[in-house]
Amino acid sequence: MADQKSANLDPELEEETEQNDESIGRAFWYSLAVMLVLAIVGGTFFLLRQLRQPENIVKETPLALPAERQIEAITLPKIPFSDITQAAGIDFVHNNGAAGEKLLPETMGGGAAFLDYDNDGDQDLLLVGSNDWPWSQPQKKESTNSSLALYQNDGTGKFKDVTDDMGLNVSLYGMGIACGDYNNDGLVDLFISALGTNRLFKNEGTRFTDVTMQAGVGGPAQLWSTSCGWFDYDRDGDLDLLVCNYVEWTREFDRAQNFTLKGGIRAYGRPQNFNGVPPLLYQNQGNGTFNEVSEQAGLRIFTPRTGVPLAKSLGLNFYDFDQDGYIDIFITNDTVQNFLFHNQQNGTFTETAVISGVAFDMNGNARGAMGIDIAPFRNDDTLGIAIGNFANEMTALYTSPGKKMEFIDEAISNGLGPQTRLALTFGVFFFDADLDGRLDLFAANGHLEEDINIVQERQHYEQEPQLFWNCGAQHETEFLPLGQSLVGSDFAQPLVGRGATFGDIDNDGDLDLLIMTTGKTPRLLRNDQQTGHHWVRFQLTSDPTKGNKGSTPASNHDSLGAQVQIKTQSGVQSRLVMPTRSYLSQTELPITFGLGEETEIASVSIRWPSGKTTKWENLKADQLYQISEQNGLVEK
Repeated sequence: MADQKSANLDPELEEETEQNDESIGRAFWYSLAVMLVLAIVGGTFFLLRQLRQPENIVKETPLALPAERQIEAITLPKIPFSDITQAAGIDFVHNNGAAGEKLLPETMGGGAAFLDYDNDGDQDLLLVGSNDWPWSQPQKKESTNSSLALYQNDGTGKFKDVTDDMGLNVSLYGMGIACGDYNNDGLVDLFISALGTNRLFKNEGTRFTDVTMQAGVGGPAQLWSTSCGWFDYDRDGDLDLLVCNYVEWTREFDRAQNFTLKGGIRAYGRPQNFNGVPPLLYQNQGNGTFNEVSEQAGLRIFTPRTGVPLAKSLGLNFYDFDQDGYIDIFITNDTVQNFLFHNQQNGTFTETAVISGVAFDMNGNARGAMGIDIAPFRNDDTLGIAIGNFANEMTALYTSPGKKMEFIDEAISNGLGPQTRLALTFGVFFFDADLDGRLDLFAANGHLEEDINIVQERQHYEQEPQLFWNCGAQHETEFLPLGQSLVGSDFAQPLVGRGATFGDIDNDGDLDLLIMTTGKTPRLLRNDQQTGHHWVRFQLTSDPTKGNKGSTPASNHDSLGAQVQIKTQSGVQSRLVMPTRSYLSQTELPITFGLGEETEIASVSIRWPSGKTTKWENLKADQLYQISEQNGLVEK
């Protein structure tokens, strides 16, 4: 087949093909010769250029270190506290009713409050205890018939028991206190939360009268209420009442759980085993009665999967987070998420804790949250929320830049978290212990189990309180713990801390402490700091002109919810007038600013609950000023 194909080729085509092959061969050898010449010329040019270039000498460059940040050296202050409980006349012993059954309510009380019930200008003291269980006999000689103790201050920090005289010798399984002038008559009234019926006592001037039934705030008889507080959520000029509730509890259910420690020792129950109970919101009707409106207001939150109420609430605080003039609600919950209820200005609230970043810890876990306080502790727009948590969970310190309601927990990054990990913290609050102009942080600690050390070597039933000194935001660790050498042995003595509060009991300008202990005597600690720092105190009042619901905003008598800001050469400080804080407790009503070395206040400005603003200039230090929204400033 190949021979046949060759025989058929055109002779002229064959000759043309041979000529083309010859031409291609000559072109190839020509191109190769040209490329060779170019390579020789280029190589020679490159070699000559390299010979003419000077030698590059590599020099070592010194390492440029970043400039060292200059930070002022820290000198920790001495802020000694002296235990004056007995010397001051405080002989109250908290009774938790414990009789060996280890029932959960025995671990949770009690509350305390500084208040001026007699309007004489000094801070009196109210303490809340419990009664014996009805099925048991009194176990302690110290037990008294009254669950409450009211002490009158003589102005120097010495107290007289006036419980009987003032009509407060009552027996109940008490928990917390809310002090507030709900009828705007200038006399502070008392609400006591309890396991069972809650109580409202109206201040008649010479005596407190139980008006619970008439007011309609007793709540269901089986309720276990905890922290409670007065605030004006609808801005109508009178105080409304919020009552937190813990869990759905009965003796029979508690005993049936058979909680034990290692070795079969009976233990106190876990809240996870109990259903939650929503809070109660009582709207003041202005005529001595209240309507319970928690459902209409949007405060009842349920577990999606089961429909069971989610709240297991222990701590309560009020704050205007977005500065819109309407007070919001923060509730801490035990073993379930916290709640942040944003006031919608129409009588309702929206729960925003998850989207605001305050519902859980950084890993998305719920903690055993107890006490709470909220304050602008950096003296700028940063807002801080401190929450005491269960042992091995650390105290939380959520911070937000101003009005955004977007928080992150900085407890670990600023050093507070590791210093609080072992403590089981109940009462917690910001206050300026050394009057240097920066808010410090106090924590009352104590475990639930008397036998905890048997199963956890590093845990103890009695635990030291803690005082964290605020050394300023310029330091990596903002809150530094002050040891016994700086706060004194009386402060550092371990105890089973629960409620805690502060107030200036001796009118010397610095803030004294009271710590409640479960089953024992409270500890009254006098602040004996001698830093020479200056201070200024303000007490606000208003004369509300009440109208109908929904009318022009008005201020309540004691101006709860007012914002006070002072300016000095050192900067700006601000406080919210709101005594509900810590755990089951209330602080004094006057607000204190530490001034450090400053002796002049350039200005003080107040945004009243009504929305009105007033301002005064060039005030002196080391004085208490009484300021009326209508009548101005009075120096005392």
